[in-house]
Amino acid sequence: MFYQAKLKVEMVERKGIGHPDTLADAIAENISRELCKEYLKRFGVLMHHNTDQGEIIGGEVKVEWGGGEIIRPIYIILSGRATSRVEKEEIPVHEIAVKATKKLLGEVLPNLDLDAGVVIESRIGRGSEDLVSVFKRGDIPLANDTSFGVGFAPYTALENMVLKIEEFLNSREFKKSYPFVGEDIKVMGLRVENELRVTVAAAMISKHFSNAKEYLSAKEDVLREIKDFVKGLYEGEVAVFLNTADNEEGENTSDFYLTLSGTSAEMGDDGSVGRGNRASGLITPCRPMSMEACAGKNPYNHVGKIYNVLAFKIARRVYEEAGAENCVVKILSQIGKPINQPKILDIQLREGDEDKARKIAQEELERITEITKEIIEGKHRLF
Repeated sequence: MFYQAKLKVEMVERKGIGHPDTLADAIAENISRELCKEYLKRFGVLMHHNTDQGEIIGGEVKVEWGGGEIIRPIYIILSGRATSRVEKEEIPVHEIAVKATKKLLGEVLPNLDLDAGVVIESRIGRGSEDLVSVFKRGDIPLANDTSFGVGFAPYTALENMVLKIEEFLNSREFKKSYPFVGEDIKVMGLRVENELRVTVAAAMISKHFSNAKEYLSAKEDVLREIKDFVKGLYEGEVAVFLNTADNEEGENTSDFYLTLSGTSAEMGDDGSVGRGNRASGLITPCRPMSMEACAGKNPYNHVGKIYNVLAFKIARRVYEEAGAENCVVKILSQIGKPINQPKILDIQLREGDEDKARKIAQEELERITEITKEIIEGKHRLF
């Protein structure tokens, strides 16, 4: 693979679905989707909102073998702006936001006590009613900002492996066999030449263990599963490490990565929107990438969100259909201009049919408004 061969050292990270930063992203995006559905149901059009602000403030627990107790709950602050009134009609923004948050937490963290373990406060402000007209102006939305999106394809072997390991460990199938593995899973990948090294941090759930011996035995089982899994992803050497901060000579719960609920947010680890994975689902310091927080931004005219999704759509198609070995797409907007007329759309490709790449980009720009519906339906990865 061209891109991989050019770099002697490569680093890639993914924060799993139960990591506080990813939870913050997921909450922000879930609120946006639910608001979109409510606006469409009431008015037939989307209204101005951006719920891309939010904080998860870590709680405090006492973990014991076989369980533990909550001392201070996780505190979640929902922030941003949303249209809460159109003429005389009120939209229950706070109720929608809190309900969307609880729904998301219930789906992602089945071991979290939503009654005793979490406090949710909505501080979402009122969006400007003047912006309602912007959402109705013409068939093509006007860019709300001067921003850019970046996408690339294909993923390198390391990028693919880091992403797939987290998805594997958080899959329903894996959880059925290993229910003691929580959802807060962080995967850090390193490649030096052709040698891959993967470090996994997986929050284990204390109620499943009576002592250190049981924990260490379970940890060995999980490590073996990861090693077997990566054999199907990479032909070369892969060194895999799991929960390396454990004191394997210890006997106390504090010697191991144990949680009550499966997330480190329960014990002082905070989370913020936009501090984790990019639109690729990864953190890729060796790649061109946007630092834009996609989650929670409105999917109608917020180019910081739409252009990142669009860039990855174009890059994937160019790679698959134009015969490119490697493709990077960069798209820059200009505030106030139609989103299908970016200031520039740059395609960098190694090999491949340039004319086909241009055609693909034009096709995707012509149907850019379809991305809004697709985002609301959850069809695109944003974090």
